Amino acid sequence: MPQPHTCIFCGKEIPPGTGVMYVKNDGTIYWFCGRKCRISFLEFKRDPRKFKWTTKYVKGGLKKR
Repeated sequence: MPQPHTCIFCGKEIPPGTGVMYVKNDGTIYWFCGRKCRISFLEFKRDPRKFKWTTKYVKGGLKKR
């Protein structure tokens, strides 16, 4: 039975048979639901807590130290 995974960026559940599995050289596995999340995380190095469309969004913004 295939296991459902969650997107590393937006936090949505990915149905079996869809999504992209990205494996780094050190062996860590990232699951992405689509291109939008993959590009935002890997190329643009964005923080998912700053975007309202993610489940990891923090209302009120993040405080810099």
